[in-house]
Order: sequence, then C-alpha cells, then structure tokens
Amino acid sequence: MKAFISTVLGYDPEQKNIEGGILGVVKAYYGCVEAQGRGTLHCHMMVWLEGGLNPNEIKEKVVNGNEVEFRDRLLAFLDDTIMTCIPPDPGPEFDVPSSRHHPCSVRGVPMDLENEQLHMAEQKDLHNLAKQCQSHKHTKTCFKYWKGPPEPRECRFDLDSNHFCERSTMDSENGEICLRCLDGMVNDFNATMLAAVRCNMDIKFIGSGEAAKAILYYITDYITKSQLKTHVAFAALELAVKRLSEYHPEEDELTTRAKRLLQKCAYAMISHQELSAQQVCSYLMDYEDHFTSHSYKNLYWLSCENFIDKEDPSPECRRILKTVYSPALMMSLGRLTIALTLVTMTSQTQMMYMSTKWESLLTVLANS
Repeated sequence: MKAFISTVLGYDPEQKNIEGGILGVVKAYYGCVEAQGRGTLHCHMMVWLEGGLNPNEIKEKVVNGNEVEFRDRLLAFLDDTIMTCIPPDPGPEFDVPSSRHHPCSVRGVPMDLENEQLHMAEQKDLHNLAKQCQSHKHTKTCFKYWKGPPEPRECRFDLDSNHFCERSTMDSENGEICLRCLDGMVNDFNATMLAAVRCNMDIKFIGSGEAAKAILYYITDYITKSQLKTHVAFAALELAVKRLSEYHPEEDELTTRAKRLLQKCAYAMISHQELSAQQVCSYLMDYEDHFTSHSYKNLYWLSCENFIDKEDPSPECRRILKTVYSPALMMSLGRLTIALTLVTMTSQTQMMYMSTKWESLLTVLANS
C-alpha cells in the first residue's frame, strides 16, 4: 500500500511534487483496511486532488456560470481516468504470461520487447486482467437483499447488462454527472492502477448530486469502522465481565438479572470472535490497518455525548432511564456499553444506537 501511495498516486508529504501521480497532484488520502467474508484483506480509500472542487462548486460553475469549457474538460478527465468496459483483445498471436497463467499471479509483460510489441503485449495483458478481475457474474449474493415479487430483482452492486451510456454527460439544470457506461457488467477501473495492483478494484468520482452523497456515505462508513486490534477488544470485554461479576449486597433482583444478561452477551461476543489467517498474519507482522496523509485529534465520544446530554437532555433516552433504574444497574450498563462500543462500534450514530439498544432491552426485561 505504501508503494501504491508513493508511486501510483504520487503523493508527496512535502507537497513539492507538482507532477503528481496517475490521478493528478494528491493533496490528501485516507484508507482503511478490512477483511471480507472470506478473510481477504482490502483497502477502501478516499483521495483528495489538488484543484478538485466540491459538488456545490461544480454545480455553480456548470449551472449558474454555464462554463462549457470547464464541463468538457472535467468529463474528458473522467473518461480518461475511469474505464467501463473490457479493453479489446489485440489477437491470439500475442502471447503473454497472463494468457497462460492466472492474470493475478504474474507480474505483467516482459520489458525487453520492442516498442510496438511492448504496447500490444500490455494491451493483451490488460485485456486478460480486466476480463478476469473486473467482469461481473451474478450470484446469489447479488440478490440477497431482494424481498421477492413484486419488488424488482436488482443486483445490489448495481451491475446490469442493460446499463449502457455511450458518452458522459452533465445535466445543465442540476449539475448531475452521468458517466459513460460501455458495459454494464464491468466494475469501473483505472487501467494503470489495475495493471499495478493486479486484483479487483473499483473507482468512483465524488462530484455531483445524490450520487456524490451516496458514495461519500458509503466510503465514510467503511473508513470509520477500522479493525480494532484483537488484544484490545478482549481486554475490554474481560474487564467488563470482571466488573459485572462483582457482588454488591445492595443490589436488587432486577439489577442482578440484568447483569447476568449482559454477562451472557459479553461471553457470546468473546466466544464468537473470528479472525482470518490474513488478519492474524497482518497483526503479528505489525502492518497498519489504516493509511492516512494527515494526523487527527482524538474525539472521546462518550464524554462528548454526556456533555450534549447535560446541555440538551434527551427525554426518550438517558433521563428516563436514570429515574427508573438504580445507580448500580446504571454503572453495570455503562461498563458493558463502553466495552461493546470499543469492540463493535466506531461511528457516532452506531454508538448512540448501541446505548439506546441496551436501554430498550433492559426496559423489556424489567416489564417481563
């Protein structure tokens, strides 16, 4: 990843490189590493480019400023950067390593070829690589969120053979960008990046309307749920279980029952914690689980949440709970909520949801 950032993206921490990388001059980046269901590690990354405009600024130029030249240059840049179809096959007479072996298992083409031969060999290799890595085939996973008729049966990755758009356009009324799509079953990719990393990839431009909001939310959701180191998670759960096991003679039956329930939840989380072999190796070798160009200040969310609750109390959440349950129960709830938050939650919305979730659970328990 470090080689990709410094070589392909061309990021210069001192900002002296005015040539930039394959996307232009990179001003900042943030990427988070996570494991998919089969254990494979992959990275979700956002990249900020020098001179890049936000969606509102793009809309202002195109809609209100009617800057046709700017619109054409932007669309030309996107078409040049993002490929939406499998490159043509130059022919069977061109033999490259990726034709005889899996494209991801070889390093590319021999570099001792002549100019024209090298160009055709690279085109053949890119064709093989894109066909293997970027061509989508529908499986049951694509439709796992489909509720059945009469709902339309749509791929959750929004890939469909009927999707086709010959050229990129921009709506002059709302600034919405519609990129060309030459093959609806191909995942968008950048040719240079694909040839370098030699694995499945996706690339999106965040720059207009509702699509920009959806992509921004999607990526932000990923980069804010970074993998927590296992020993930290287990230590937090161990502390929560130990505190919940402490005996207090003043506790009533409701508090005791609630603590037992929370103990069972904590034990279940410990016993069902799964790590892939790739994650284990990554942690043992002390590889990073995120990559960033900048440093950030820590936000202690629980303290922030408590301050907000004091300034503007929430009538449906903590204030009612404090009047119903004993201090001992509240302390037990808080301990495990913090531990579970460390293990399973990172985003602010999810933290609040976890806190409310446990309180609702105890309310049901008390009324049963």
